[in-house]
Amino acid sequence: MTSLQIVGRRSSHFTRITRLFAEELGLPYEIVPIYDMTAQDSSIYANNPALKLPILRIGEDVVFGTENICRAMADRAPESVAIVWPEQLRSNLSRNAQELVWHCMNSQVQIVFGTGIAKLPADNLYFEKARLGFTGALSWLDAHLSEVLNALPASRQLSLFEISLFCMIEHLHFRQTLPVQQYSNLEAFRKSFAARPSAERTVYQFDVPPGNN
Repeated sequence: MTSLQIVGRRSSHFTRITRLFAEELGLPYEIVPIYDMTAQDSSIYANNPALKLPILRIGEDVVFGTENICRAMADRAPESVAIVWPEQLRSNLSRNAQELVWHCMNSQVQIVFGTGIAKLPADNLYFEKARLGFTGALSWLDAHLSEVLNALPASRQLSLFEISLFCMIEHLHFRQTLPVQQYSNLEAFRKSFAARPSAERTVYQFDVPPGNN
C-alpha cells in the first residue's frame, strides 16, 4: 500500500476529521505539519492553490479538502466500512445539521485566524456577526441533536456528521473560542465519542517546529 501523508495541523479540526477517518479505517498515515498558517507559498500546502489544509498525499497524487480526503481514504480501506455520507442524509433536519457543523467550523477558523493570527479587532462587525451565527448554530444543533442522531442508520459504523460534530465541539474546548458547556446535549455527545480509541489517538495539540522544543 502506498503510504498516506496528511498535510495539516494537529490543532486543526478539519485535519482531525481526516485523522479520525484514517484511524477508524485502519489506514497507516503520517502527519506532515504546516507550522505557519500565514505562509503564502502553495508548496507549503502540498501545492494546494487555495492555500488551505488539510491535503492528502498518496504517492505522487494529492487530494484537497476534508471530505474529499475522507472519501479517498474510504476507497483505500482494507475492509468495507458502513459509512454515512452527507448525500445519504434523507431529512432536511439532518442536512441542515451537517451544514451547521460546517458553518461552525468555518466560523471558528474565521474568528481564530482573524483575531488571533491577523490581530484584527475582535469587536469588528465581521467577527461579531460570526460569533452570533456561531452561537445560533450551536443552540440549534443542541436542540435537535437527538432527532438528527436517531435519523442515522442504525447499521452505520461511521458517519461524517458525527465525526465532524465531535471534532468541532472538541475544538471549542481546545481553542476556547466560545463557551460550550451550556450545550448539554452536545457535551454529552462529545464525552461519549471521546471514549473511542480513534479519538484518544488524535487529541488536539500544537505542532512545534523542529528545534523549538
